[in-house]
Amino acid sequence: MILTVIGNTGSFPGPDAPASCYLLSGEDAHGRTWRIVLDMGNGALGVLQRHIDLHEIDAIMLSHLHPDHCVDVGGLHVAVKWDPRGWQGGRIPIYGPSMLHGYLNQLHLLPPEHSMDTEFDFHVWQANQPVTVGPFTVTPHPVNHPCPEPYALRVEYRGAQGTEVLTYSGDTDVCDELVAAARDADVFLCEAAYQEGREDHLRGIHLTGKRAGETATAAGVRRLLLTHLPVWNSVDAATAEAVGAFSGPVTVARVATSYDVAGPTDQSFTALASAVTGD
Repeated sequence: MILTVIGNTGSFPGPDAPASCYLLSGEDAHGRTWRIVLDMGNGALGVLQRHIDLHEIDAIMLSHLHPDHCVDVGGLHVAVKWDPRGWQGGRIPIYGPSMLHGYLNQLHLLPPEHSMDTEFDFHVWQANQPVTVGPFTVTPHPVNHPCPEPYALRVEYRGAQGTEVLTYSGDTDVCDELVAAARDADVFLCEAAYQEGREDHLRGIHLTGKRAGETATAAGVRRLLLTHLPVWNSVDAATAEAVGAFSGPVTVARVATSYDVAGPTDQSFTALASAVTGD
């Protein structure tokens, strides 16, 4: 399973990166490459097209309905519906909270009865109930964030090297379900939007690097990949907090960079070649 970071900035796009969006790809037993997208925040749709054609998306998995995680799905709807050349794929399966369809209608100022079912195949997450797309099985775990139906996503990939696991935190503060979602994961892609000593009075919203590290330790993950850092966060400070709480490899996700989720035998974090020349 290959993880490509499309967007990694927290809360809104930064000058060098979109908000949250992650592309996962992997071959099935027949050699067919499948591609799923985790979240599609502000600015992600444009950057995603540097890596794949949009019709190659096999499914979109949304952690929750805050704009920095889903608003560019609205643009994807336009791409599917109005391409004068004709859309080359079928309906795109999209998984998310129960209010997703209404959210997209409101985004385009469409009446509630309007249907986007001709562009998207809508699926509503059921807590802790796995869904399978090609070689990927994704299980949503309810987490601790102030919006309806927020989830962490546990992705299990059945590949030539056996089963690989990536857990994506979505947005959350510490909670038991996050630990369950990340249990024994090869890579824990975890938000660290807050900083120790700065947002200590804000709980039930986001993690710090320290709390991400503590969760990684409790879950027994192999490697911790920090993400969702707002532009005002220090990468070094977030990393130092996490290293102080987790003894395994820690790094911060780099936009336009791909990572092998199975990883090398020494368990270190080795990025594959940057997906954008010169990055």
